[in-house]
Amino acid sequence: MDSIVQPAATEQPSSSRNRLLLTVYTAAIFVSALLLFSVQPLFTKMVLPRLGGSPAVWSVAMVFFQSLLLAGYAYAHLLMQIKSRVVPVVVHLVLLIAAFVTLPLGIASAYGEPPSAGYAFWLLGLFVMSIGLPFFALAANNPLLQAWFVRTGHPDGRDPYFLYASSNIGSFLALLSYPFLLEPIFTLHTQNRLWTGGYAVLILLIAACGVLLLRSPKLALADVQAEEADAPAPTLVTRLRWIFLAAVPSGLLIAVTAHISTDVAAAPLLWVLPLSLYLLTWVVVFQSRPLLPHKWMLMLQPVAIAGVIFLLAFGGEQNLLLTLGGHQLCFFVIAMACHGELARTRPAARYLTGFYVALSFGGMVGGLFAGLVAPFTFSWIAEYPILVALAALCRPSANERLAGIVRWYWLALAVLAAALVAPSYMTGDLSTWFEDHRVWLAAAVGVLAALLALALNADRWKIFATVALALALTRIYPADEGRVTTVRSFFGVHKIVVTPGGYFHVLMHGTTIHGAERFLNNDGTPVTGRPEPITYYHKDGGIGQAITAIRERKGAPLKVAAIGVGSGTLACAAEPGEDWKFFEIDQSMVDAARDPKNFRYISSCQPNFKPVIGDARLTFAREPDGVYDLIIVDAYSSDAIPIHLATEEAMKIYKDKLAPHGAVVMHVSNRHLDLEPVVVGIADANDLKSWVYDEDSGRDADYIFSTDVVISAREADDVGKLASSKQWEETDADEKVRVWTDDYSNILGALYRRLRYGEQ
Repeated sequence: MDSIVQPAATEQPSSSRNRLLLTVYTAAIFVSALLLFSVQPLFTKMVLPRLGGSPAVWSVAMVFFQSLLLAGYAYAHLLMQIKSRVVPVVVHLVLLIAAFVTLPLGIASAYGEPPSAGYAFWLLGLFVMSIGLPFFALAANNPLLQAWFVRTGHPDGRDPYFLYASSNIGSFLALLSYPFLLEPIFTLHTQNRLWTGGYAVLILLIAACGVLLLRSPKLALADVQAEEADAPAPTLVTRLRWIFLAAVPSGLLIAVTAHISTDVAAAPLLWVLPLSLYLLTWVVVFQSRPLLPHKWMLMLQPVAIAGVIFLLAFGGEQNLLLTLGGHQLCFFVIAMACHGELARTRPAARYLTGFYVALSFGGMVGGLFAGLVAPFTFSWIAEYPILVALAALCRPSANERLAGIVRWYWLALAVLAAALVAPSYMTGDLSTWFEDHRVWLAAAVGVLAALLALALNADRWKIFATVALALALTRIYPADEGRVTTVRSFFGVHKIVVTPGGYFHVLMHGTTIHGAERFLNNDGTPVTGRPEPITYYHKDGGIGQAITAIRERKGAPLKVAAIGVGSGTLACAAEPGEDWKFFEIDQSMVDAARDPKNFRYISSCQPNFKPVIGDARLTFAREPDGVYDLIIVDAYSSDAIPIHLATEEAMKIYKDKLAPHGAVVMHVSNRHLDLEPVVVGIADANDLKSWVYDEDSGRDADYIFSTDVVISAREADDVGKLASSKQWEETDADEKVRVWTDDYSNILGALYRRLRYGEQ
């Protein structure tokens, strides 16, 4: 144990030593953050094929990372209770080396196929067993190294929180570099090797930090402890406040990501933007002189909350760019206000590790609520407005202006709530007027909350109650899009919309339509008989033509495998005597499509419908080889894609299952990604020829849509009349587009091609 002694005279540390200390510790914290945040997308991408590429994998991954972050911070806190400077250094280096022995990263051998239910908990176990130890060791570095830095006696050790900003700069750069640099250039195998090498470099840096700590004068530790002896310990209320202030933006991060990728636009890489902004807030608030003063953020926070209320009431399809930007700008301001409060109330360096434990615990609580509890509790993204309302409680306590007037506010708010909610239970002109003006009603109440905060400096509970009323109005008076039923599962939120008048039932994920059925004719009479496939599956579209061509070429009933159920439309594409087998990962989607109240395709055309439930990459691989005349791959969720169903290895599985003259049809219609060259490339890698159907008719009347389809087969004769059709173009693989494999994919490249070439 180090004894705290006071020698008669000790030379002050030189400026060169101080610079060395600052450089080495900053570098170690920066590299640790780079590794910490690059392993998240790297390992998540390794895991995605196990669960159908579901976006929910990212939400569960965030819960895991936040939970392990808490464990790492708690470990650092306990380790720094030891007075010796030697023990923490030795223990942590042993932990890092033990974690390094488990590298490179890989999925634990005990984990095979996922279960039929409980995906989230299965996935959490997979993360723990596969990367738990190296991530735990990384998670402890930030608070541990800051605590070591304090003990070195460096002049900046009195307020070491600026190093937290350095950590988040590393996290920010890691997050942005992965989709824009690492993923497009390197395979997963190479990325894994680079990450392992980075881990080795980090161990050396942390060893250097330990040596510098041990070589620091013992007087430095004595001075630090004497200086902080009078620093008051944080109270329980303060610690609970820290937890709450960390939980709200952490949960809001997952909630706003889920909202904009479900209800606004399911654009690829969309999760990067909110997480980047979240990390940026930590960088800014813990700077010595923040670029955005905290008082500015507190003033803007109620305005941002009012902005979210308006955007939720307004919807998002009318102006996607404005809506996406608006939600994220408001999120940034709200997170800045919360994190600014944390920075303002941070304790003395003596209590640094306990402070970080509270932050990580709050982050875990927020993540658990938004990532695990909410998806099982709500059938829509209810966690978003809930957390927005709770953000009002993150404001500091205030001395109200015009207190004599404000004290009557609760009564006034109750009267206002009754007046605004009561018409929703009525019929007539008043109720219609409220529905027609829903956006302005909710926005007006949201503005009232902002005015309470800015003009009257009102109590945060009054602001919270007003915000809650405004958000409730957005649900009480929904948008005029017909009657909506939501179906939520691990794989996302689907909406079944009955259009005004009841003419069509439409299946939507976000703003993308995945199927529709006509229930009433134009004259209002019910549609009878066998439902007609529409949307992307109408008989004259790419998929319809492919089915007809293969049927005519064979001249006998088909044996078909369809990957993806959707609304069940393809069930009515089958003819009597044909054998169609469906593969679907989401049981809730099957249940919704089976219900004749939603869609009648399955109940009318295949009443004995028995799909194979599970990830098609795994379940379809177990099918016998050489039996299917046609394989239809249409398993996309909104405009996101399960990458593992569009790789060279996946196409080999499809080819193996084809009958001697069979064909594979892949539906590649997508607003954000150019997938045609990807599919042509993976087909070419398997010695298959491809024909592309790229319809640009622009028709969308009666829910009949243009489609982009690629059909691949061994020979031209296998696709029948499509080979000579002017609507189908035989296409060679593009040498500029690298073939997607299980080890390499490039979403950014597909996004760039769509932006550059549009719908050409």
